[in-house]
Amino acid sequence: MSEIQSVKIAVRGLTKIFGDAPEDALDLLHKGETKQTIFERTGQTVGVADANFDVYEGEILVVMGLSGSGKSSLIRCLNRLNEPTSGEILIDGQDIVGLKHRDLLQVRRRKFGMVFQHFALFPHRTIQQNVEYGLEIQGVAPEERAEKALTALSQVGLESSVDSYPDQLSGGMQQRVGLARALAVEPDVLLMDEAFSALDPLIRRDMQQELIALQSRMRKTIVFITHDLDEALFLGNRIILMKDARIEQVGTAEDILSNPATTYVERFVAEVDKTKLLTAGAVMRKTRTVAFVNDGPRTVLRKMEDEDLNLLFVVESDFTLRGVVRDDAALKAVQRGERGIQEIIETSIEPVGIDTPVRELFAPLSESSMPAPVVDDAGRLKGMVVRASLLQGLADQSSATTTEEAA
Repeated sequence: MSEIQSVKIAVRGLTKIFGDAPEDALDLLHKGETKQTIFERTGQTVGVADANFDVYEGEILVVMGLSGSGKSSLIRCLNRLNEPTSGEILIDGQDIVGLKHRDLLQVRRRKFGMVFQHFALFPHRTIQQNVEYGLEIQGVAPEERAEKALTALSQVGLESSVDSYPDQLSGGMQQRVGLARALAVEPDVLLMDEAFSALDPLIRRDMQQELIALQSRMRKTIVFITHDLDEALFLGNRIILMKDARIEQVGTAEDILSNPATTYVERFVAEVDKTKLLTAGAVMRKTRTVAFVNDGPRTVLRKMEDEDLNLLFVVESDFTLRGVVRDDAALKAVQRGERGIQEIIETSIEPVGIDTPVRELFAPLSESSMPAPVVDDAGRLKGMVVRASLLQGLADQSSATTTEEAA
């Protein structure tokens, strides 16, 4: 997240009380009373209590918690579907809490798209007509809204289903329509409230992967609500964990696992499969040496001999990964009198990203004796993962957890 610095949404002191006498509840809330105590004494329900956080432009921020934690109440405050009782919500620096209805509608239409758990598609409209609906409400001309709807459907892989009706599509495809409908209005921010929770597990994972791919292309700011920790770990650049209307912790998955802010967070993540949180960057080893594309085969062989290696990763001068070269291929190149290694570089090697979960590395590493090269977002070599370092990383994490429990 270091490359994401611009704050898209800033939430300060946000509180939402449901009931006809919120002032009584606010007074008790300021005195530190719990959600349950406030309800018992006033009959008012605390939906969100003094929430403070930022949403960075271009990130996926996941808000998670169990039923009743306040996560859905929170997301619906961001576009004032729930009217905040107190606090500030700044979108691009503009506090929308005090906006009049007409101005609020403009902000909603220009800034926000929303995807719900239930698809809410009109059964009598075609898929294209469903996607056009938000544009139609905005008064966009038919030709323009058709063009935007088709573009959005193409983005989610449904360009061949424009004339179908909702009951002709699977659940996963219907949710893609809901996502396309939100994208068609070209919002800055997507609010996704349990958007994939009603889907079968396999379809759900497909949609999660599709959202990640879509995000890499479009760089939308996304606030995603879920009760599922696995989903939060898979999708979130950062995670907000809520309990009883309050934010317990904000951070990356590794922040929350390694430094839980409260006892509740510690218990919540205690049974997490560590392979879902550890990344390639956490278990990789630094490469001892590399071959540069302009090296000759004799130079490459000398580097291998010095480090007792039988292969080297090949990189450009800026360490962009080009492939791998093996000792037997370099030796044959010397015997043929070749002065370069360009013809013997194996380019079929598949690198992994620094943030790749280690659970995705077991299969490729078990099928190959070659280490997996680890690259950054620009494709530059940062290290490598071998089976031994993968197992050691897991052992270190397990040992750390055991030590903390003993303490």
